[in-house]
Amino acid sequence: MAEEGKPDAQLFQLLSNLLLQVEALTNQEEVELRSKIETLGLEVTKVPSKSTKQLDELEIAKELDRLSAKLDDVDEMISSTIATDPQVQSLLSSTADVWMPVITANSEERRKFTASPGDNNTQTDAENSK
Repeated sequence: MAEEGKPDAQLFQLLSNLLLQVEALTNQEEVELRSKIETLGLEVTKVPSKSTKQLDELEIAKELDRLSAKLDDVDEMISSTIATDPQVQSLLSSTADVWMPVITANSEERRKFTASPGDNNTQTDAENSK
């Protein structure tokens, strides 16, 4: 399991705790939701491998468009849910310090989330210049 101090570990601990609460309230095991959370956890902590294939500008633009469309879909789902359910809005607001660092992380920050504790190769240039 990831270190407790890492933002992604905190986020997935929060999601796991919320799922346990939902299961306790409904007296039903949420197998599908648990599986989706686990899959998302694996995807979020995945560090992309170094590509041996060079992408041209057109391929990069297509990939950025595809990812942008996915983000727009997620934004729409979140926005509509927040608008219709005050509890969701309250929950997201009260837990933003846990999930915001994970979803807004750039590639360097993502590498830090998934680096092993003894790995010193994840320092940024700013840290190295100190």
